[in-house]
Amino acid sequence: MRLTVIDHPLVTHKLTVLRDENTPSPVFRQLVEELIMLLAYESTRGIALKPHAINTPVCPTTGAKIASPRPIVVPILRAGLGMLEGMTRLMPTAEVGFLGLKRNEETLEAVTYANRLPDDLTDRQCFVLDPMLATGHTLISSIDYLFERGAKDVTAICILAAPEGLKTLEEHIGTRGDVKIIVAAVDEKLNDKGYIVPGLGDAGDRLYGVVD
Repeated sequence: MRLTVIDHPLVTHKLTVLRDENTPSPVFRQLVEELIMLLAYESTRGIALKPHAINTPVCPTTGAKIASPRPIVVPILRAGLGMLEGMTRLMPTAEVGFLGLKRNEETLEAVTYANRLPDDLTDRQCFVLDPMLATGHTLISSIDYLFERGAKDVTAICILAAPEGLKTLEEHIGTRGDVKIIVAAVDEKLNDKGYIVPGLGDAGDRLYGVVD
């Protein structure tokens, strides 16, 4: 597992506004989109390319295009949906699938309730979108699911991570190089309810409102 923390002034600025409890949902959604575009730029550094011949207004030349099979972007419902627009703006040719996982509030384990992904992901580069890497159980379930279906590599893009979740993830995945974690910041800890501290609250609720 390879962890990358994006240390950039614009990332820090946008993250600070996201953390503010007074930031309204419309602004929060816009900032998440902008922030994910910055994180996505780094996360796609290793994307597979193939040569592609073109004619410029001056002469023929050979450039490169994203190779097949196309990458697949996998937002984790529901909060991951708020990250999707920023990712697809940067990589519009990618396919999109969905995984629905929710946390059991007693065990803090992830439970799958929805799946809209191909059964065969052989040689696909997968990008998982989940705002909060808290306990790590949701990402573990997602990453295992994708590799079981043949994924070539998996990159998880998160706004925040907790040290406990990163440790759990690393213990599960080990040193394999086909898993990358891209985050804007690693926060202090988890509280007794499994929320990241200082964090930014419940990302889904702040994106879309409270759903009873």
